Amino acid sequence: MTETRIDRRFAKLKAEGRPALVTFITAGDPDLETSQEILEALPAAGSDVIELGMPFSDPMAEGVPIQLATQRALKAGQSMDKTLDMVRKFREKDDETPIILMGYYNPIYVRGSDKFVAEAKEAGVDGLIVVDVPAEEDEELCIPALKGGLNFIRLATPTTDEKRLPAVLANTSGFVYYVSVTGVTGSASADTQAVASSVSRIKQHTDLPVAVGFGVKTAEQARDIGRHADGVVVGSVLVEAIRESLDADGRATNGTKDAVIGTVRALRKGVESARG
Repeated sequence: MTETRIDRRFAKLKAEGRPALVTFITAGDPDLETSQEILEALPAAGSDVIELGMPFSDPMAEGVPIQLATQRALKAGQSMDKTLDMVRKFREKDDETPIILMGYYNPIYVRGSDKFVAEAKEAGVDGLIVVDVPAEEDEELCIPALKGGLNFIRLATPTTDEKRLPAVLANTSGFVYYVSVTGVTGSASADTQAVASSVSRIKQHTDLPVAVGFGVKTAEQARDIGRHADGVVVGSVLVEAIRESLDADGRATNGTKDAVIGTVRALRKGVESARG
């Protein structure tokens, strides 16, 4: 693969001596217009890498906050076409910030892997995180993604042992996403000491950056994890900020975007203080 935006961003941050802030939102949550505004505002607020969730009816790895975000997006009419269009529109203003599509294989399978990869690349997507495609099925999506110029980011977990880890890492590119808790997104807080040990273990097997997510909710947690990881991933706290800003009918308010951006700014301060 040629160098991607993800590769360049992590290299730049390594040179600067700080971890990346990786932010997740669900495409189309709570509606397409508001979601686009939030997406376009994330880099200026401090996001180094953006994960854009592809809404799917059965998000098995997600806790309640992201499940609800997906439901809001689908209810508002979000589709894969609209999600790709969000990236295209984003690229009209920002050609540097990496965007990763995160989700599940069903909506991709329906489209066809090769078609989806080509469309995603054309739209300006840089990588994929598809949590329900195991390493044994790399030919389904991982290999087509790599051939199409997209990073394929694999998840490692606290239960990924020494025997399993090489298979997980075999075709991973961009970075390794370490899931810091056993369970779904937003279900618990990360154990900083355990994270440090796990990141060190993974780095014995790969030169790729390691970003840590699932359970990072505060600036303090972002700071503590950022001392050991190359990136800190936050998601549930951002989609919760959206939910808490909605009116009684579940619609966006004047404070919806600001709620997310304020949270990102606070988390960015935590990340910036990680190596200080």
